[in-house]
Amino acid sequence: MVSTVGDAATLSSQRRFPPYRALPPSSVSRPSPPSHLKTAILGAGVSGLALARFLVEGGHDLDDLTLFEAAPVIGGLCRSKTVDGFTYDVAGGHILFSKDAGVMQWMKDVAGGDEAFVRRDRNTKIRFDDRWVRYPFENGIGDLPKQANFDCLQGYVQAWHERKASGSTAPSDFKSWIRWRFGDGIAEHFMDPYNEKIWKRPLEDITSSWVAGRVPDAPIEDVLRAAIGIETDGYTHQAIFYYPKKGGFQAITDGMGSTLGARIRLSTRVESVVRHGEGWRVNGEDFDRIVSTLPLNELPDIVEGVPDGVAQAMRGLAFNSIVCYLVALDRPEHPNLSWVYLPQRKQGPVNRVTYMSNYAPGNAPEGQTSFLFEVTYPGGAPEPDIALEKEVLAGVETAGLLKRDEILFTDRSTSRYAYVVYDHDLDARRAQSIDWCEANGLHPLGRFGHYDYFNSDQCTIAAKAMAGRLLEVARKG
Repeated sequence: MVSTVGDAATLSSQRRFPPYRALPPSSVSRPSPPSHLKTAILGAGVSGLALARFLVEGGHDLDDLTLFEAAPVIGGLCRSKTVDGFTYDVAGGHILFSKDAGVMQWMKDVAGGDEAFVRRDRNTKIRFDDRWVRYPFENGIGDLPKQANFDCLQGYVQAWHERKASGSTAPSDFKSWIRWRFGDGIAEHFMDPYNEKIWKRPLEDITSSWVAGRVPDAPIEDVLRAAIGIETDGYTHQAIFYYPKKGGFQAITDGMGSTLGARIRLSTRVESVVRHGEGWRVNGEDFDRIVSTLPLNELPDIVEGVPDGVAQAMRGLAFNSIVCYLVALDRPEHPNLSWVYLPQRKQGPVNRVTYMSNYAPGNAPEGQTSFLFEVTYPGGAPEPDIALEKEVLAGVETAGLLKRDEILFTDRSTSRYAYVVYDHDLDARRAQSIDWCEANGLHPLGRFGHYDYFNSDQCTIAAKAMAGRLLEVARKG
């Protein structure tokens, strides 16, 4: 994945790792004899790197692989940056967690194994006025002021009753879905303002399909208990996560790339992709097959022969960008928190605060701590100017999370492609784009290469599946 994140000159992709344990042979198809098809992978983010590793583990000749990466370092959206001893993830706080235990272990192993990671208990809160509210919000409404507590409980019960009485199905737009699912109180106190911060557009312009499977339905009994102060568990997924001891989340992608060596061409932007016989030419060089993790939005500018209708669909895919701020603090310790959501408008433009130095001891010098602040902006809009930082710091100070005299320094990184936006045209545009790519032998992969709202583990799972398919084709061919 190509990224415009941060100042890449300070990043390192030269770490050394002990031997890793490959996935079991059954995890990927192993062609016999090994494939000698020349394969180009566009982008050396987590998807491209994982694909390359799985291909090699499955028998693909390393010398027949080439990864093109526009940045001077690998990692894409999983890159990290170190400034004066403070390390942060440049595209928002990342954690390692997966329902696929094998893939999670593989991601650990390529980065040095279990001993290279810190195990953390997730402790997430919502900041509401001067209060800490348990997450998820509907399981923490007992922590709210009395009127807000009543508003949220009344709305939740009413919405629950109306769904049961009418047998209605979920509305197609996100704004209506929020009220159908949570009621007016939670919508007004949390869901509306928080999501407006993230998505930067009217919520009715977003489809509700993206929350399917991501937001489990809290039993009404749990919400009633929470409202009167009886603690309930809420979401139990990601209750435990892992994080590299040193190097930030980039330690994982550095580990993926550690055995690929010169097969990764850094600072090499893909300028031209042209169909040539049964294969492709990338920047004038011949390949038998090609996998692209580049954003679909960018393909019409580099791939020859994309039809006008497909090009329009690709360019119209909606996304959000992100600005992330490292805030280095002269503070000896943080509260025992992983990250905090800031839903209120008076808390400024930041939607999430990661307690970065709580993730791993190597993320800050001894006796000091750090935050990571995230601010999104519409994809394609101009990058916010320097005035945003003043607004960011003022809002977080209003939320009571820091004092100005604690700040040692700040550092800023931007990512052009950060969030897939599930507007009402996404499904049609994505289908048209991917169908054309696949029909023409251009295999899309990754969060923006395939336009799926994937986390790093899901990108790795998808890369493993694609490696299996490519190896099987090579075996049969």
